[in-house]
Amino acid sequence: MFQKTIDFVGKKKLFFSISIALVVITLIASFVMGVRVDIEFSGGAILTYSYEGTVERADVEKTVESALGEQVNVQMSKDVQTGGSNVTISIAQHGISAEDHDALTQALRSAYPDSNFESAQISNVDATIGQEFFVKALLAVALAAVLMIVYIALRFKRIGGWTAGVTAVLALVHDMFFVYAATLFCGFSISSNFMAVILAILGYSINNTIVIYDRVRENRRLHPGESLAEVVNISITQSLTRAVHTTVTTVTALAVICIVALACGVSSILSFAFPMIVGMLAGVFSSLCIVGPLWVTWENYRAAKKAEQK
Repeated sequence: MFQKTIDFVGKKKLFFSISIALVVITLIASFVMGVRVDIEFSGGAILTYSYEGTVERADVEKTVESALGEQVNVQMSKDVQTGGSNVTISIAQHGISAEDHDALTQALRSAYPDSNFESAQISNVDATIGQEFFVKALLAVALAAVLMIVYIALRFKRIGGWTAGVTAVLALVHDMFFVYAATLFCGFSISSNFMAVILAILGYSINNTIVIYDRVRENRRLHPGESLAEVVNISITQSLTRAVHTTVTTVTALAVICIVALACGVSSILSFAFPMIVGMLAGVFSSLCIVGPLWVTWENYRAAKKAEQK
């Protein structure tokens, strides 16, 4: 009856190794590449210049970095009311003095004498509000994790609910880490978009895991003679098609959004949609390949400990 069952638990070393390797690579990259934090969290300055004609974003960025002696983020835009062209320069972690502003303006005018660069707006950003939002978002994640553990422990108490709950939350941490990895390697900043993706993945990724746990509970009743590992393999195999189809459908829609964002140069949308895709793919992987095998390993360890005590 179970010839076609996929042995997910038996392949746990492969699955765990893949996740651990990617986590280690991401951690190393974090120290080597550095983590970009948006101005709303770190504080800094935002300068807007109007200009005429056509200029390249990369060239403007080099000119600004040469004038200020530090890395900046440059974005090009159109003024909807006037139809003019603007360039927005973001400087992280500190404001800008009047002397540096004058030097930057002179550098832009010297580099582009025909573009008529004019300072339109200067804002020194206080990071307090952004930091408060960041802390509140982390507290929301922590509270959601605790509530999920309690909910799973109560709903699936017949199959060792609290261990199932903790394992599910560990898988969510795994998924959120991959969202961070996508943000890091794509050069996006840790911003409100990043926190929005984290909160969205927190609610989305748990769905497949709950379905699998529900199948485990049912299959334990239907097949009492099977080992826990075999019951988990059967349950994951039964849930495989649903999990993949659901994820592919949503990822396809997000992929279209990414293509449109790339075509139109809308980085704010891209910085949400692409990490969301990575988080969803990580979520289906963790639900199918990490949660079940990890839970079986924990339950077998607990059973072995109880046997030793007896």
